[in-house]
Order: sequence, then C-alpha cells, then structure tokens
Amino acid sequence: MGILDEDIARVRESTDLVALASEHLALRRVGQRYTGLCPFHPEKTPSFSINPEAGFYYCFGCGASGDAITFVREVEHLDFVDAVERLASLAGIELRYDEARTSKDRERRGRLTEVVGAAIAFYHDLLVRSDDAKRARGYLRTRNFDGDAARRFSLGWAPEGFDALSRHLQAQRFPRELIVEAGLAFVNRANKLQDQFRGRLMFPIFDVRGEPVGFGGRTLGTDPRKYMNSPETPIYHKSRLLYGLNWAKGEIVARGDVIICEGYTDVMAFALAGAPNAVATCGTALADEHFGVLKNFARRIVLSYDADAAGRSAAEKWYQWEQRFDIEVRVAALPRGRDPADVWHDDPSALLQALQGAKPFLQFRLDRVLEAADVSTVEGRARAAAAAVPVLGEHPNELVREGYIERVAGTLGLPHSWFKDELSRVGDPRRRAYANANPPQHGRGDVEALDRREVEALRVAVHAPEHVALLLDPALFTSATTREAFDALLTASTLHDAMESAGPQARRLLERLVVEQLELGDDAEAYAIEVVANLVEVAAQRRLNELVARGDDRSSDLKHLLDQLVCERDRADWVAAERRAGELLPWVVGHSEAGVP
Repeated sequence: MGILDEDIARVRESTDLVALASEHLALRRVGQRYTGLCPFHPEKTPSFSINPEAGFYYCFGCGASGDAITFVREVEHLDFVDAVERLASLAGIELRYDEARTSKDRERRGRLTEVVGAAIAFYHDLLVRSDDAKRARGYLRTRNFDGDAARRFSLGWAPEGFDALSRHLQAQRFPRELIVEAGLAFVNRANKLQDQFRGRLMFPIFDVRGEPVGFGGRTLGTDPRKYMNSPETPIYHKSRLLYGLNWAKGEIVARGDVIICEGYTDVMAFALAGAPNAVATCGTALADEHFGVLKNFARRIVLSYDADAAGRSAAEKWYQWEQRFDIEVRVAALPRGRDPADVWHDDPSALLQALQGAKPFLQFRLDRVLEAADVSTVEGRARAAAAAVPVLGEHPNELVREGYIERVAGTLGLPHSWFKDELSRVGDPRRRAYANANPPQHGRGDVEALDRREVEALRVAVHAPEHVALLLDPALFTSATTREAFDALLTASTLHDAMESAGPQARRLLERLVVEQLELGDDAEAYAIEVVANLVEVAAQRRLNELVARGDDRSSDLKHLLDQLVCERDRADWVAAERRAGELLPWVVGHSEAGVP
C-alpha cells in the first residue's frame, strides 16, 4: 500500500536537491559539489556536501545522508508519503497509488483539514464582524493585540451558542461524521451535534506544513478550564504539534534558534516584537516528540518561561534532552512572574533584551540560587553553597560542572575543593545514564577504519563504473561492509537501488562516497586500472602467503605473476598491468569460492 514506485522515482529525478536544500541552508559550489553548514547538527566549518548529479547528500561531521525525500522528511519531520507528496506538488507530478485504500485515506485527511479550515474561517469572521465577539475583541485590546494581529494569526471567536459552528458547516455540505471526526463537535445525548468550543477566543493550530489541524481555545467566561484544545484526531496529535511552527520554521532555520513558550499569546508577542521564531506546545508538556521535530530546524533552544519553577525534575529532563538530541538550552531572562505577552505589552524592546540576555540552563539555575542568598555574611554564603551543590550535581558533563564550580566558588569566596568533596559525597548515579544518552554518531571514523584501497575502488565504481566494471570482483573486498556495498552496486540497476538494497553500514558508506569528489586526472582509465591493481596486489599477496605457509608448489607461479604486476604498475605500464591483474584475479576468486583450495 502506497505510492507507485515509478512515481517515487519520477519525484526523485524531478527534484533539484541543491535548490531544495538552499531553502534551509547557504550552499557554496566547490568543484562539482555543493557544501554548507549541516542542518542536522551544530558546526562552524561546513561538512555537509551534495552531489547534484546523483541527488544525494552526506555530512562528514554527523553522518546524516540521503536523497531529496530523506532531506524533506528530516528537515520538516514528515513521514515518507507526506514527503513524496510535498515534492510531487512542487514538481507538478500527479501521483498514483497502488491501492484504493491509500488514496481514500489521503482524501479523508484532506477532507479533515478542509473542514478545520472552514471552521477557522467561520470563527475568524465572527471575531472580526460579530457583535457577540465584542468581549473577545476587548480582551485582545487589553493584551495590546489589535485587528492586524488577529488577522495575522487567524484568531477567531467561538460563540456561546449550542451548535452555531455545526449548523454552519453542515450548510456548507460537510457531513456530520466528518465534523465529529475533526474534533469540532460531538454527538450529545439527544443525538444532535454540539460544538466542541463555545464562548472561547480561538487560536487555530496548523501542522508543520501549514495544514489546519485543530484549535486551542481560551475561555472568556466562568469555565474553570482556562484553555481547551482539540481532542486527538487523525490529523491532530498534540504531542507532535507546536503552535506557530508553520509560521516560524523559516526564521528558526535562518536564526539558528527556536524560542519555546507556554502560551499562544506569547508566540504572538514574540513575533510582533520582532522575534518570529517562537513556538508553544498545544496544551501539553514538552515531550520527546517535540524535540524530534525541533532538532531538524535548530539545535539552540531558548526557554521563555520560568524554567526554575518545576525544580530538579524539570532540570533532569532538559539535561537528558540536551544529551539525547544534541541541543543547547538557554533561558531568557524574563522578570519573575511575568510571561512574554505581559513583558511585550509593557515594553516590546524589553522582550528582545530578555532574549539577548538568555543564559545557559545551568547558569540560569545557579543565578537563581545566588540571587536568593545573602552573600554579605559567612552564614549566607555557606547556605548558598549548600543550595548550589545539588544544582551543580544535576548536570551530567564533568567539564561543564568544573567550569561552574569555579564560578560559584569564586563568587562565594569558598574553596573549589569543598564543592568537589560535596559533589562526591552526594553523587547522583543518574549522571551515568545521561552520559550514555547520545547514540553514537556515524561520521568519519567508521569509514576510516576500512581498507583505503577498497574504499577507493568503491569510489571509482560509484563515479566511473564503466572503467572498472570488468576488473573488480567481490573477492577483492575483505570487510563485510565494503563487500556488501560492492555487491549492491553489482546487482542493482541504479545507484539509488543499490543504496536501498544495502545494509545500514554499507549504505552509509555509499552515501558518503557519492558526494565525495573523484579526481581521475587526465587519464581516467589509467587511474581506474591503478586502483584495481593495488587491490589485486594485496589480495594476491594474501593468497601467496597462504600457499607458501602450506608448502604449495603453485606459490612460485603466483609470485612470478605478482612480481610482474608490481613492476608494470611501478613503471605506469597500465595496459600490461590491466592484463596482469586479469591473470591474477582467478587465483583470488578461486580461493574465495567454497571447495577451492
């Protein structure tokens, strides 16, 4: 079930990976490749490379790799089908599906976003025009949000009535089961539709692609539930959604950081103040899924709420997320008890200053401890030191802890050794878990561990297969990774098919090689023969050593051929070297086959 393979291939072939990646990072042409700063991990020196002809990218820093579809999936956090559909839309390709059910599911999702979009328009029109929405407009004015802000964020008003939205949507020919499935209404005891939201200021929520999926509604009446969100639906999953990301994602990528807020009006306040890279959770606490989305856009996180209020348990989560998702967490210096919308209301410039003064998470926590202490007395400094120890102990990185111990010890005028002793005494075993939270990165090291001659032969096979097609054999590759990579190239009809059929290690190797430059020089064929000769030489030498060790008389014949190959290679007689490599190959291939001595 899914999109037809030939249509997926058409999408890949029709997508300009360089143009696509340029929407998210600055690229510079270097030879036949394009390079830039990797969008998947923080770096200062470009290690991200694209082969525009093959349509593949590879990062030599973190090992991220793939094609245009992979890039869109990782950057925009889409599933495979959504990514293909997005690229197909850009390329003007009409996709076909191999089962009617898949097409039906896609159509159903489209209908759900359509009905939510109609609800957004209905609520927004009421907010702007209806006398019933005066209270909502008045509330917005008290928060310093005018009509332009309401239009910019498509704000709306859900009337107090029983079924105003449901009647409106049914009049527009939306079936009642679709309205219920979209979370806009429910069936009451009288078997009638009843609106999900009533008497609330409505904040529409969009997914990362900008599709309308749900709402957050703020009561302006007596309902004890201050905020209410859409229920879980096929298109609304609150643990994976971030309010404002659809508007902010471009700025997040451009600025390299994302501001996380607690409320919808906070996101609006930041955007109106000149920081349109803010997002908020949708009625739920921050979760792993949120960072699975955010890490594709930026690795620097700025918290714009009181990160100290939740105490130690919250700190532990943030340190785990720092380790696990390779992010850097900072905290905006907001006044105590004031949210971003409050600060913006009083002084928009102060909100931007709070961002500029954002501190690393541990520094923020320690500053709160020291601010609350009376450091003018010996007793006050002692109490501050005792309070700082557990905060210092929360951080999993020993080097980071050492740096902050120095800072706190200097501020309080106490010995560094005292903090070290106290931390040892109250040591936290959870640090060991933090230290192992990051999965291993697959970058340069896993390739450098392979035989460079085998890797170079594969490089030629990837970029200039016509020069080595008749000269290479799987028996020449000694590691499982290089042999599997060569087997994939040998049996697949296209480079992409080879990568799809290869295992994880072999695929990663091929993805790296495809973006690396291959300098063949003036005589490409000669270079290819030299690469093969080097590989045949070492394989034949291994075979010769085995024959000599066994006292096999054939060793003299093999040694004669091997000496000739070395001689011909050294004098750059590539015609003779190619012929000699062909004579030596059966010795190596025969040895690798089962039952051949």
